[in-house]
Amino acid sequence: MTKDAILGALRRGLRRGPLPEDQQAMLRGRLERHPRHTIPARSRLPHPGQVDLFAANVEKEFGTVARVATAADVPAAVADYLAAQNLPANPIMAPHPDLRAIPWSSRPLLEIREGRAEGTDMVSIQHGFAAIAETGTLMLPSAPVRPTTLNVLTDTEIVVLRASRVVGAYEEAWDLLRAEMGGMPRNVMLVTGPSRSADIEQALELGAHGPRRLHVVMIEDGDG
Repeated sequence: MTKDAILGALRRGLRRGPLPEDQQAMLRGRLERHPRHTIPARSRLPHPGQVDLFAANVEKEFGTVARVATAADVPAAVADYLAAQNLPANPIMAPHPDLRAIPWSSRPLLEIREGRAEGTDMVSIQHGFAAIAETGTLMLPSAPVRPTTLNVLTDTEIVVLRASRVVGAYEEAWDLLRAEMGGMPRNVMLVTGPSRSADIEQALELGAHGPRRLHVVMIEDGDG
């Protein structure tokens, strides 16, 4: 179904025709200007402080963080995490150039595969586009090199993130997305800790709608 067909069906359901021109102009202006919302004071830190705040908030939200000095240290950090959690060493990985450049062969027991996750995959390795310090949130826009299925189908998600990609507030992450991707991708996932729900008898259940484990391997590049 095309976009026009979907919008037409919505208009018929609402018994409404196209928006008047003045309202269309107002909406176009808002989309073009990207008006900014409140920037919380807790995110206004020097960049190293933002990196520390991000890591602390990930752990507050039931995730874990391993901080490594260089990309060459990532395979050992991933292998150690999988071994500590008694997880299989055959993760499915996003086909992103940054991930491909990591020397995975330094840990030959890791059986890295690339592509989209399937229902049988237990562990995924995703590329972290950006991270938001104020809430410990990962921004993961969809792209052929960053399949969305890696964020939802596996029991454990590992995100490799450069500390230089940590920003203070949500507005700054959206600025980065618009500047580097030239517009909005089809999907942007904002991930704050493992999937969880307390809908049933107010008992917290991890992995309710996605991964029950979220592990961030953060490369300490730049001043972070």
